[in-house]
Parts: sequence; structure tokens; C-alpha cells
Amino acid sequence: MPISKPVFSAFFSALLLSACARPQQPPLLFGPPLRPADVVAQNIPSVAPLPDFSEIPAPPDNPVTQGKVELGFRLWFEPRLSANNRMTCATCHHHMRGFSNAEPNAAGVSGQRGRRNVPTIYGALFQKESFWDGRAKNLEAQALGPVTDPVEMNESLPNVLRQLSEVPYYQHKFQEVFGTPPTADGMAKALASFERALLMAPTPFERYQQGEPQALSPEQVRGMNLFFSPRARCSECHQGPAFSDQLFHNLGVGLDQPNPDLGRFEVTRMPWDRGAFKTPTLLNIAKTAPYMHDGSLASLQEVIAFYNRGGEPNPQQDPRLRPLNLTAQEQTDLLAFLQSLSAPDNLRAMGRLPGIRLPQAELEQLLAGR
Repeated sequence: MPISKPVFSAFFSALLLSACARPQQPPLLFGPPLRPADVVAQNIPSVAPLPDFSEIPAPPDNPVTQGKVELGFRLWFEPRLSANNRMTCATCHHHMRGFSNAEPNAAGVSGQRGRRNVPTIYGALFQKESFWDGRAKNLEAQALGPVTDPVEMNESLPNVLRQLSEVPYYQHKFQEVFGTPPTADGMAKALASFERALLMAPTPFERYQQGEPQALSPEQVRGMNLFFSPRARCSECHQGPAFSDQLFHNLGVGLDQPNPDLGRFEVTRMPWDRGAFKTPTLLNIAKTAPYMHDGSLASLQEVIAFYNRGGEPNPQQDPRLRPLNLTAQEQTDLLAFLQSLSAPDNLRAMGRLPGIRLPQAELEQLLAGR
């Protein structure tokens, strides 16, 4: 029996409360609506299957539908969104690199590099404000930002829409899904729907929580208990279904550099937001190095060491950051637990949706990362 969205919301709220009350027994972070019934712990597929799209949480004015996901998939890999007709969303958010790019930042169509690390889109359906500084209120507001950003794709929306309108697929698909020719609003809604539909098979951590004790190694179990404990306090910020509180915190990263990136302060102009950045998801975190908003930490070991020493002190630093004094073994255990938060996604399953209408050879070339 499917769970309604209000019930899912209440269920998730209860899980957060239980996480605070019982740190040694972390909650089951994903409920039944996001995990098809045929995914069982004993037979984890190499490609996660598709969910019931109607069960994916979304804004009331943009419910996820198969048609939007199909259109969003095509737009994700569409070079017409860039000024040089070569760059796509997948150029920076590369599916073979955890939907990031394995670099501290990314180069746009002119070769100019951005100042921030490329965030993954895993867990996007749980996002509130988007971008590291939260300047976009939701995924729909975020979706077209890179298209018009002069440092990134550097294209105008009128030119993108003109080009899409010349392609029979987009003529028909926008009419089918939205009842209009290609529009910026439709592009944003389709891309946001694609991002919300990108889901993962159960991670080893989830399988452990669902009653499969062998899903985690003893080292990972120790790391899990440490992660949710008052000693390490990782779950104070990395909580919820995407392991993110969706809030902004000052860790001191990069503030000792000339002309530092001030993060959330640039959006709100509030002094307490100086140097604050959004808590990133930990889903598939082992695949998305390097880390932090500036990509300055090359490995998860470096991230753990950074938190262990209490971050970089500064006047606006989050008061929850202080030296942890974790032992070498405890740091190794934490690393092992973070590696248990990875699982295959359903991108290939999405690619087989009939309304995408890509030739098989072209689809395989896209999914192979070439």
C-alpha cells in the first residue's frame, strides 16, 4: 500500500526525533515510497530500478511525471543549452564521477573556471535552497542558472529556446508534457523533475537498518555508532534522508585566503552568514572527491582530519565545531561508515524510458561517459 506524502512527512519527522533520542540506533532514512518493493537486500541490482514517479516528493506546481523525467533526461545531455553547443549539464555534473567532476571547480565554455566545487545532485529531491550559498529557492529556480551564467554555459534563454524549437523531438515533447512550445519554465520543471527522479538502490547502511546485519562490516558499524554519537556529533548537521540539515554553517574553510568566498553572506548580507555554506549531502560521498565548497580537501581522510582538529577558527565559526580528539582507529571507522553510504543509481533505468527516444547507440555512448 503506497504511503501518502503527508504520512511520509510525519514518518520522516518522527525518525528525526528518534535519531536525537537514540544516537546509537540511527534511523531508517528512506521510507517505502522511494524504494520499489522488488528491491530486496539479498538481490541488490547493479542499476537501481525506477520508482513510482507520483510518490516522489515535489512542489505542488511541479509534480514528477514520466514525461517530465524523459524531457529532463534529454535536456540534461543537451549541448544546445550552451553557447558553444558542446557543453551540457553532464559536462560538470558527470554521472561517472558521482554527478560532480573530480576537480576543485569546473571550467565553463570559455575555459574560465568557477570558484566553487561542483555539488552532486544525489538527494536533490530533499533540497530546499540550492547552490552552496542557497541563492536559488528550489531546484526549479536553480536549473537554468548555469545556462545563463557567463562563467559556465554562457547562453541566453531566448537563443536556447529558439534552438530547441527547431528540433522535432522538443517541439512534440514540450507540447505533450506542458501543452506549449519550448519555454524556460518548462525547461526548469523538466530538469528539476529529472534531478528528483535520480534515486539510489539501498545503501549498505540502509540495508543494515532494514535488518541485514551483514551489510556493514564491524568497522562500519563502529563508524556508524560514532557518526551518530555525542562524541563525533556528525549527525548534528548531516541528518535526514540526504544526510544534510539543509542549513548553512561556517567551518572556516578558505577564510584565511586573500579575498575569501563569503558564501551565504553574499545572499543575505547578514554578518552571521559570513563564510557559511550549505551542508552537503553524504549520499555517494565516496565518489565525489574533492570536498568542501572550494574543493580544497582531496580525500575523505582529509575531511575527517579537518573536523577532528575543529575546523578553522574564525569569528563566525559554527560553535558546534571544536576539536574531537578522535583516535586513528576512530577516524578509520568513520571513513568506513562514510563509504557505506554509496549505492548504484537509476540513471540507466531512466535512460530506457520510451519517451526519451534516443537511438540505443547514442544512449549507450552518453551513459558510458564519452
